[in-house]
Amino acid sequence: MEENKEIFEVKSEEKRELEKLEKIGWGLFLVMLGAIWLFPDSIVPEGTFMFGVGIILLGLNFVKYAKGYRVNGFTVFLGIVALIAGLSSLLGRSVDIFPLILILWGVSIIFGIGRKRRKKDI
Repeated sequence: MEENKEIFEVKSEEKRELEKLEKIGWGLFLVMLGAIWLFPDSIVPEGTFMFGVGIILLGLNFVKYAKGYRVNGFTVFLGIVALIAGLSSLLGRSVDIFPLILILWGVSIIFGIGRKRRKKDI
């Protein structure tokens, strides 16, 4: 019975830490959004929002990974798309989002097959 209590406490601690990371992410997002809206369009380069969203999503997933928590593949995918779209816009290059999504989706399928194969070999 004591063992179950310890497992429950560990899960609660993990859940609290993940909720804290999620709150930090939302806080960063709101600060970024407010800062972008605060300044005139002439000061904030086009693509800043998408770039910021990509950095926040990838940063949160990196912190989760570094702490040993499960990474959300969907938010990593969205973070990469947002980062590339924002960076290309900041650099004055136009990148269509749909072809980029198709490319990243295809790459994730290819790497997903390799990951499943390695698990099978072990």
